Amino acid sequence: MTTQTAKALAFQALHRAGHPLALANVWDAAGARIVAAAGAPAIATTSAGVAWALGTQDGGTLGRALAVELVARVADAVDLPVTADIEDGYATDPAGVGETVAEVLKAGAVGINLEDSLRAGPAPLREVDDQAARIAAARAAAEGVGVPLYLNARIDTYLCGVSDDPAELFRLTVERATAYVAAGASGVFVFGLPDRATIAELAAALPVPLNVPGGPGRPSVAELAGLGVARVSLGSTIAESAYAVVQRAARELYTEGSYTELAAAIPYGELNGLLG
Repeated sequence: MTTQTAKALAFQALHRAGHPLALANVWDAAGARIVAAAGAPAIATTSAGVAWALGTQDGGTLGRALAVELVARVADAVDLPVTADIEDGYATDPAGVGETVAEVLKAGAVGINLEDSLRAGPAPLREVDDQAARIAAARAAAEGVGVPLYLNARIDTYLCGVSDDPAELFRLTVERATAYVAAGASGVFVFGLPDRATIAELAAALPVPLNVPGGPGRPSVAELAGLGVARVSLGSTIAESAYAVVQRAARELYTEGSYTELAAAIPYGELNGLLG
């Protein structure tokens, strides 16, 4: 793959219900090379991993400049489509979201995640019309630079528990998905779906590909394929696991004076060679 447009079209084609695109999310260039070498067809960033590696909390605190710089490093590291988790667009209004998206595309990405949760304020989620306007601005920015952006609209109705009624929660999710697709979303990403039946029902109800998170305790990629899912993301779980190794190795060193937690490390030469 050589052009950004070719990568964008290839990335779109990877989203097929029943044949999910599996994404092992990374937060740096080395991680991108490792995932690419494992056979990944595309690379995704994790906003949490990026924020932690750069010394701040996840949840909109990182800022546009550092986020875009990281996207550029990852995109430069691999000859694969790159999709970036840009949280809320690192902007307070739709125009600012459009500016962020333009910069992320200039950095080499061909996809984004854009979430509808609010980190502060009286409500857990943005109003539907507000988020739709932000999605429309992102789509317009992509069209303005001529990139067929894959815009993955994250819906946090289940994650934030906006209703105690399962039927109402499902209805609100579909309502938001419908509005976001009309505004320009390519797919929908939903955290916190409670069971396999709900995943399958939602996948069947949506006019676009459904993305759900994978990870410990969640259905396998094969099971999700059977439910109609088109994309499975590991999100922050690889970063969490990597930092768990740091924690265990440090505790072992300072309590036992031993090094067994480091036995499964990638050899120096192999890892260093990936960056050559």
